[in-house]
This record gives sequence, structure tokens and C-alpha cells, in this order.
Amino acid sequence: MSRVFEGQLSAGDLRFAIIVSRFNSFITERLLGGAMDALTRTGANLDLVDVIKVPGSWELPLVAVEVARQHRYDAVICLSAVIRGETPHFDYVAAEAAKGVAHVAVETGVPVAFGVLTTNTLEQAIDRAGAKGGNKGFDAAMTAIETANLLRALRQAT
Repeated sequence: MSRVFEGQLSAGDLRFAIIVSRFNSFITERLLGGAMDALTRTGANLDLVDVIKVPGSWELPLVAVEVARQHRYDAVICLSAVIRGETPHFDYVAAEAAKGVAHVAVETGVPVAFGVLTTNTLEQAIDRAGAKGGNKGFDAAMTAIETANLLRALRQAT
């Protein structure tokens, strides 16, 4: 009979690093609140959660790879907001943040949740940080919890 592996939504004894950008802090603080809410609701011990603040989205991959390489955390949650402006700066920052965060997970084997908003307008960012569109910080934390548990189950399987 085949086995099915699926991550559970229980944060219990898991350790988390939440990396959150200070740029667009009026949005990112809402994302952080959502992530903390998800962790609390799933039984996380908040003494096992470290919040690390970085200047902006560009710095997420560098800091994420540093904490992931330390193997002190079961998962890393990256939170930020890149809002389109009048120049192509948005495209470079958003693309490199996404590519860099994905690379960290593959390189280190540590789940890295991508809670980076990439929106065209401030209103869209507000909607995704706790208004009409839910809270993507909450969603990123739930993804981190489930993936950390799934990897733990896969690694313990014999």
C-alpha cells in the first residue's frame, strides 16, 4: 500500500525565523502581525520565534540564507512589500527577492516561505495585509508550518 505524506498545521516545538523588511512598514507590520497570529493559533512557543528586521526586500535573500545555513530554525518566513512605482525598480527588486528566497530553500533544505507582496498599488497591498484579501503574512506562516512538518516527516520516514 502506498504511503501519503502531508504536513500538519501544528507549530508546537518548531523554531521559526521571521525576516521582515522595514521598508513599507505600514504594510509589513500588518504582515508580521498576521504571521504571529498564525503561529499562535497553531500552538507555537513564541520563545522559539525570532523576528529579524532588514531594510527592504532586496536584503531578504542574504539574511535568509544566513539564518537557514545555521540550521537553528525549522522554517524561515520572509515578509515584505514591493509596490510598483513609476520606474522599473519594482521589477528588479521583486524578481530578485523572489528568485533569491527560492534559491535559499533549495540550497539549504530549510523551508523558506515567501510572504512578499508585489502589488501595483498601495490599496492592493493593504487588501493583502489584512483587509479584503486576507493576510498574506498569515498565509506565509501557515505554509512554513506545514512545510516544516512535511520535511520532518519525510526525513524521519524509513
